[in-house]
Amino acid sequence: MRMKKWIWGLFCALFLTAAGAALPALTGDAQSGAAWMEEDYFPPAPEADISLYATAAVLMDADSGRILFEKNAEQPMAMASTTKIMTCIIVLENADLDETLEVSAYAASMPKVKLYIQKGEQYTVRDLLYSLMLESHNDSAVALAEHVGRKYLTGECADKSVAEYTAQESGQAVAAFARLMNEKARGLGCQNTWFITPNGLDATQEYTLEDGTVVQKEHCTTAAELARIMSYCILESPRKDDFLKITRTESYGFGANGRSFSCVNHNAFLSMMDGALSGKTGFTNKAGYCYVGSLVRDNRTFVVALLACGWPNNKNYKWSDTRELMQYGIEHFFYRSFSEEGIAFDEELLGEIPVGEGQTQQLGQRAYTGLHIIEKAKEDEGTEWEEGLLLRDDEEIRVRYSVKKELTAPVEKGTQVGTIDYMVGDTVYKQDAIVTADTVERIDLEWCMRQILNCFFLPKTP
Repeated sequence: MRMKKWIWGLFCALFLTAAGAALPALTGDAQSGAAWMEEDYFPPAPEADISLYATAAVLMDADSGRILFEKNAEQPMAMASTTKIMTCIIVLENADLDETLEVSAYAASMPKVKLYIQKGEQYTVRDLLYSLMLESHNDSAVALAEHVGRKYLTGECADKSVAEYTAQESGQAVAAFARLMNEKARGLGCQNTWFITPNGLDATQEYTLEDGTVVQKEHCTTAAELARIMSYCILESPRKDDFLKITRTESYGFGANGRSFSCVNHNAFLSMMDGALSGKTGFTNKAGYCYVGSLVRDNRTFVVALLACGWPNNKNYKWSDTRELMQYGIEHFFYRSFSEEGIAFDEELLGEIPVGEGQTQQLGQRAYTGLHIIEKAKEDEGTEWEEGLLLRDDEEIRVRYSVKKELTAPVEKGTQVGTIDYMVGDTVYKQDAIVTADTVERIDLEWCMRQILNCFFLPKTP
């Protein structure tokens, strides 16, 4: 009996010794492991000395979405016919170019600038898209919107000929199209953009919130979000090639309904700078002159968006502002990769993390797990992080990393315990995950029994 008690007491002592050799359990916020962080800081680059006519302006790196220069970039404003880049891409993504559409009395009633289509006439989607983007015809915009929007209507409107639509029914089809525009905008991260009309004519709409509150919303966007939409149209949309083909065409002629039409591209920027890619002008009395355009030079894609860039007689201000911003981007911003020497994170800095209450080979040892680095996908829609950025010479990529100081068993291999952030200013453009390289089991009765056997019954190594 005394022998049994002695063995049991020894077992308990060994168990407590093993547990004591492990790190003590943490409390409060530290239960999951306290974190340590090493961070280098470089202040953001100073603002460029650029004077613009536009009330709001943005120069954007289209590949990353990073804003390289801004002036009132987040201020919601009217955007006139620059709206039509969204109209064009929504039509391209929801209709075939060879589809035939009918003209309603409502579409035919649109104000200038217009193609002068007439109620009951038929046109192809292709022809009216050229009319929309080259000449900026307001009636073509509404005819295209009705054609796509009616596909989302139910009941009589879905089956009825568009040529027989009442003004109210036309309004329903256009509203359905506007919903597609706003859904796309939200999907692109545009929080301050609201589309009411497909042609960009100024408009105000009453909108009922979920709580029943009625608010008024205006047809508007911001310079930053207009640039984001253009970036999508030229780089990301599944119909980007058609968008570029249409918007880059110098002139386009077609015949329909016994008439001949000729459309000339009014985007003068296409011939102003080498690499000019696409763009759209706009003007209303409220919006002033607006422009959004893009340029490719040396594998760099820049987008400029200008809002309220003068009023008559200053229609050329938008071209001088666009040239100045594009030239600034070309001369000052160059690609730097996150993986290049001097920037990439040195994995040897990570070392190992101790694991409290973790099993070891021998009694009295501490358990540890090694660490690995893996690329981490963005959580939003599974998109990938950037591999590099366009930066000015006086800008720096800083690397911030954080990892837990200690863990508590059990720990599975591949558990994320930290992150490595690649940042410019306060924005993270790439993030890697720090994960455990080993599995560490928690101390249990079976492990303690093995340690007792090892201590008392296995021969000691001399």
